[in-house]
Amino acid sequence: MNRIYNFSAGPAILPEPVLEEAAKGVLELGGSGMSILEISHRSKEYEKVHFEAQERLLRIMGLSADEYAVLFLQGGASMQFAMVAMNYLGEGDIADYVNAGEWGTKAIKEAKKVGLGTAREIASSADRNFSYIPKKFTVDPNARYLHITTNNTIEGTEWFDTPKTSVPLISDMSSDFLAVQRDFGSFSLIYAGAQKNIGPSGVTVAVARKSFLAQASDNVPTILSYKTYWEKDSLYNTPPCFAIFVVGLVAKWIEEQGGLAAVERKNKEKAGLLYHTLDELSGFYMPTVTAKEDRSLMNVTFRLQPRYEELEKEFLAGAKERKLDGLKGHRSVGGFRASIYNAFPIEGVRELTQYLREFAGTKG
Repeated sequence: MNRIYNFSAGPAILPEPVLEEAAKGVLELGGSGMSILEISHRSKEYEKVHFEAQERLLRIMGLSADEYAVLFLQGGASMQFAMVAMNYLGEGDIADYVNAGEWGTKAIKEAKKVGLGTAREIASSADRNFSYIPKKFTVDPNARYLHITTNNTIEGTEWFDTPKTSVPLISDMSSDFLAVQRDFGSFSLIYAGAQKNIGPSGVTVAVARKSFLAQASDNVPTILSYKTYWEKDSLYNTPPCFAIFVVGLVAKWIEEQGGLAAVERKNKEKAGLLYHTLDELSGFYMPTVTAKEDRSLMNVTFRLQPRYEELEKEFLAGAKERKLDGLKGHRSVGGFRASIYNAFPIEGVRELTQYLREFAGTKG
């Protein structure tokens, strides 16, 4: 097997042991005589996969099954932008949003479209091209919820301190879910598209406080109701069985690594090595996030200094020759982005830092 170093922001790299187990499951799930791609979602074989994945996720997060439920949804975080407001932003309600990037911008836009109440942007880092996390804001004590995005995949910032608030806290954790230790019990609802850190595209994981789910509106389409997924164990209709199977395998892999403490330690080591190299070579490269305390462990964004910008295509071509792929920045911002999620090996980061030094030494 000829594996490259895949820096793609998503769908992203998965652990090799997970890929191997998933490949076996595609041929046959256990001793069922059927592939995970063929098996009924009502079968006992699939139910074991489904409920074990939910149990592992809660265990990793340190949450009680008595208080929290894991929902398997579809439509990615983009659908959640609408579902959150449809379920919780009723007539006369206020919801507060902290906007730290493009995905926060979209979440607010969708809430304003579908919510019956008022979605307010109470803080934003747009004044500096979303290069930092807003930290000073006032939440309306009567707000239905406060919404944040913990990691900004495009801009390369990450929220490490959980906001202290008396209102329900909702977060889009798509790109750093299960990558760092958090006080998950501080959140009423967490949602994450799986394709960044915990599985393939096709399933969205939501972890919600049951008492908060009970408060969701009944006046929404059945398939867009959180209560539907909660009451039917995410089996109201056919779920994305294969994607959920892989999420369960990734959760098992995280536990085998030593849990979130071990995973976070490795992620900090990888990101620290890459940021140190970029800062050391600041005459040639320019990290886009200058507020070091807000730099993402998942998505390291950088550019060439303006006088070297014409070398961008050459840099990417040279990287690809060295089997370093997926480094092109998001189309909306340009530059470069190295996504180094949980499964990304430190050897790949070392290879990239070596290339950064060689390219700067040759061209600078």
